[in-house]
Amino acid sequence: MSGPGQRHGVVAVVVREGRFLVIRRSEQVVAPGAFCFPGGGIEPGETEEAALVRELREELDLLVRPIRLVWRSVTPWNVSLAWWLSEFEGQPTCNPAEVASLHWHMADELAALPKLLESNHHFLAAVRSGEIVLE
Repeated sequence: MSGPGQRHGVVAVVVREGRFLVIRRSEQVVAPGAFCFPGGGIEPGETEEAALVRELREELDLLVRPIRLVWRSVTPWNVSLAWWLSEFEGQPTCNPAEVASLHWHMADELAALPKLLESNHHFLAAVRSGEIVLE
């Protein structure tokens, strides 16, 4: 359930050979320099899948394919997030207005990154506990 004024976002969970796709945010966006999974806000009337496709096109110039919803969470800032296992083909290209750099990390490497967004730590904990199954 979403409360009044609650914002909604989508997160792309892309895994290749045990490594997660993560971005470091540009200095021009909220939480500058933070590491996180790619994604963003859902616009009014937009489905989660459509928002995911749009956000990854904007951030990384990718055509992403949402596979299935794997988790839902609410951030400390009261943003309701839908985490979608996703895949893409081709080479990502960072949009410098939104993304400073792109990285592939194993879960333990990701958890050790400085400035990893708190919601991403919660996601990794849920993966470790078996609450989220990505296979």
